[in-house]
Amino acid sequence: MTVDVQADEQAAPATPDLVAALTRRGVTDVDDSVVTRAAYSTDSSLYRVVPQAVVRPRHPDELAAVVDVARELRVPLTMRGAGTSIAGNAVGAGLVVDTLKHLNRVHSVDAEAGTAVVDPGTVHAVLQKAAAPHGWRFGPDPSTHTRCTIGGMIGNNACGSRALGYGRMVDNVEALSVVLGTGEQLELGGDAPRTGGGSVDALDRLAAGDLAQIRTQFGRFGRQVSGYSLEHLLPENGRRVDRFLVGSEGTLGVVAKATVRLVRDAPVRTLVALGYPSMAEAADAVPALLAFPIVACEGLDARIVDIVRRSGKSVPDLPRGAGWMFAEITGETVPETEAVARSLVAVAGALESRIVTDPKEAAALWRIREDGAGLAARSLTRPAYSGWEDAAVPPEHLGAWLRDFDDLLRAHDLDGVPYGHFGDGCVHVRIDFPLVPGAGATTTAADGQAAFRSFIEAAAGALQKYGGSLSGEHGDGRARSELLSTMYDARSLELFAEAKAICDPLGVMNPGNIVDPAPFDADLRASRPRHREPLPLLRFTHDGGSMGDAVHRCTGVGKCLVGGGAGTGTGVMCPSYTATRDEKDSTRGRARVLQEALDGELVGGVTDPAVHDALDLCLACKGCANDCPTGIDMATYKSEVLHQTYAGKRRPRSHYILGRLPMWARLTAPVAGLANASLKAGPIARVARATAGVDQRRSLPQFATRSLRRTARKQGVAAELSSSTAAPDVWIWADSFTNHFQPGSGLAAVRFLESAGLTVRVIDERACCGLTWITTGQLDTARKIAGRTAATLASYVASGVPVVGIEPSCTAALRSDLEELSDDPRAAEVARGVLTFGELLARLVADGRIALPDLTGVEVVAQPHCHQASIMGWETDEHLLKSMGAKVTRVGGCCGLAGNFGVEQGHYEVSVAVAESQLLPAVRAAYARDPETVVLADGMSCKIQLDDLADVPALHLAELLASRV
Repeated sequence: MTVDVQADEQAAPATPDLVAALTRRGVTDVDDSVVTRAAYSTDSSLYRVVPQAVVRPRHPDELAAVVDVARELRVPLTMRGAGTSIAGNAVGAGLVVDTLKHLNRVHSVDAEAGTAVVDPGTVHAVLQKAAAPHGWRFGPDPSTHTRCTIGGMIGNNACGSRALGYGRMVDNVEALSVVLGTGEQLELGGDAPRTGGGSVDALDRLAAGDLAQIRTQFGRFGRQVSGYSLEHLLPENGRRVDRFLVGSEGTLGVVAKATVRLVRDAPVRTLVALGYPSMAEAADAVPALLAFPIVACEGLDARIVDIVRRSGKSVPDLPRGAGWMFAEITGETVPETEAVARSLVAVAGALESRIVTDPKEAAALWRIREDGAGLAARSLTRPAYSGWEDAAVPPEHLGAWLRDFDDLLRAHDLDGVPYGHFGDGCVHVRIDFPLVPGAGATTTAADGQAAFRSFIEAAAGALQKYGGSLSGEHGDGRARSELLSTMYDARSLELFAEAKAICDPLGVMNPGNIVDPAPFDADLRASRPRHREPLPLLRFTHDGGSMGDAVHRCTGVGKCLVGGGAGTGTGVMCPSYTATRDEKDSTRGRARVLQEALDGELVGGVTDPAVHDALDLCLACKGCANDCPTGIDMATYKSEVLHQTYAGKRRPRSHYILGRLPMWARLTAPVAGLANASLKAGPIARVARATAGVDQRRSLPQFATRSLRRTARKQGVAAELSSSTAAPDVWIWADSFTNHFQPGSGLAAVRFLESAGLTVRVIDERACCGLTWITTGQLDTARKIAGRTAATLASYVASGVPVVGIEPSCTAALRSDLEELSDDPRAAEVARGVLTFGELLARLVADGRIALPDLTGVEVVAQPHCHQASIMGWETDEHLLKSMGAKVTRVGGCCGLAGNFGVEQGHYEVSVAVAESQLLPAVRAAYARDPETVVLADGMSCKIQLDDLADVPALHLAELLASRV
């Protein structure tokens, strides 16, 4: 008999008794703050359940203590790794246990045995990195492999794209250390002897009493993941209790440590891309493809790729078709894999095919597939959701099932974008359920919820025609547990309940999942009314003017956690999470708090202190605008929140000084030398920092004693479009930072371009992008500045002469923020028309107008400005440098200064930690290899950070090239 411990939808905060009990047991990281409860109120699913508190154990003993406290106080306990669960099995109303932050070590890799011992919070990619030097890899690789945890994979019996070659999670578990819901701490599998008595013997008796039932109903095909995998308790399967617990979703116990099997990785991978008229026809080809030794066979709808192309990102060539199949072949040599690939193509029945042997090109295609969940959510005219996410059928039935499924969608006036593990018969799909009525809609949220239930029930019934599984790898969770009665007979459900009673007699382990299920349409996050949505000043052009739609782009896929998990890469998102490893400091955590502010009861609108707590460490780096597959733009949301909070009110001191820095620089310009001298005096500098809200450990920026425009006038290279001088070949826009702080970069650009025989003029009109006003939420002023700038620069852009921005952050503000602030058509013209220096050079080289210098033998470490990397892209600059012969090391992430962020009081430690995550180690390593290394950083913030923290002089690309003239 289980005890019902399910809480109301709005969980109360943790009681003093609960916190005290955990503290007495030595659990030190317990958080029941509003901001953390909001951040953990949902995972990657549709569900919202606010926990009482979040616990982040530092040691397996603490994990056992948490289980004991949950049992003692009858508090629900839900395990959560990286929160990438799509079925709602990582949210709960009591204690949510996050293993990612502290329990994340790879304890050992046994190179001889081919095994590894890991904590439950170990990120998949971290395990891969540890295994690779020994010639091993971990086989299962979900699309979230850069952030998902091994414990989470065990909980869901995750599989991933290469399950054909390496098996499911359960096939790769060798032993588990577990704490059951009984409080028993057990060592299962491996060389550990089977314990006598207790839950293990009870499970043995359970299986022995129903051998025929278990043999006929369970383990019928590889992706039958729904329910408990009782087949592992059969004597012919070794009565493996450890493997029985795989896929139990934390409803029976928790994993304290795992021993997993590793596999050898073949040295050569060849990708075959096959194009078909439809996804169903692609699925028809699966049985023929499975006759070949392939390790992956993945389906991808063309609409997902269209999203990538529309965003301006490059996509490798794909065969003709409305859907594709990616088949991967491994082997010892390229001729070997190519021979198999050609044979496969011959029987695939595709419209067209491509054999891809270039690893970078193949990786780009796989990356699109890995981002499928986020991209699919944006691929339809209405928002698309999970809910019916990863059903599976035996692969020979996949084509027929997809046709039936498509008919079912049309019958319910819905659309969906299928993709997934076609070789295993497992289909992922995001569907445009009408959960949030659009503007002018005649339906209500209740109507949308009813439509959701109607379709899910119909789909579950239709699936059984093919003997399918409701879940193929994500577990049942809140999304499918109620539907298990459509898949299993009454006796199977009784066996689930009996197994639950053996392992969790008090019913505290993740209640509402698998046994005693919650309704699958309860606690839906998306159908909640947005009763606190403000009227924004920003236009939110990609979301129909709705801040609510913008923040609800986040589906929780957790790509923003990569920095804190895998650690490296060329992406930017999310630098503060890299430093703190705190969920509230991730893009996803902030989005969840904002969602709660707009449509929950926990957070009282965007001006609530919890929102500011979540946004405080947002660097406004714009990384998420590019790296997040759903297109979250937290920098924009932060600007709007600051505007809503402080409009007409007293602001923090830094907003008045740092937030209006271009204005102060312009006013100081006539006495710049005197100002610089004064700010070097210790007492004056300390007072200045305190007045401006600047950390005392930071240097103060030095004003240029002669601005770029003033110097250009002196040199005869400044002009206005209205002047009588002939039109130049290039206009250089003197943004405020280049004009007043870093004129050398602009002058270097003039010098290099003139050395190539071009006529260059610096625009002799003031035109500020308003960036500092934007980042501090002074949007009324920013809108006025943007309007003036659009009016000023539009005529230069319209002249047909290239207009070039030197400071990346200012150029990015024109390219992205200008249209958010102004609906003036000239704003759009300027956004499209202003180039980066690298973009200009690429155009001039392509036209044969300039030749670039030879940089052969030059070692370059480049820190792309986060705004450039995210808004304009740095690939053009990288290509140019490599074409000149330079050896380029591109640093990922952000420098950590990010405009006013890193100099403000309260941010110094995080700013330094961000710099230490990638930038400073890369610079140190480069100087150790070659003391003549060139450090390239176009952004003023990056240069200041390098100077402050490492005493490293950095060059703008223009300065590097001008030095070679």
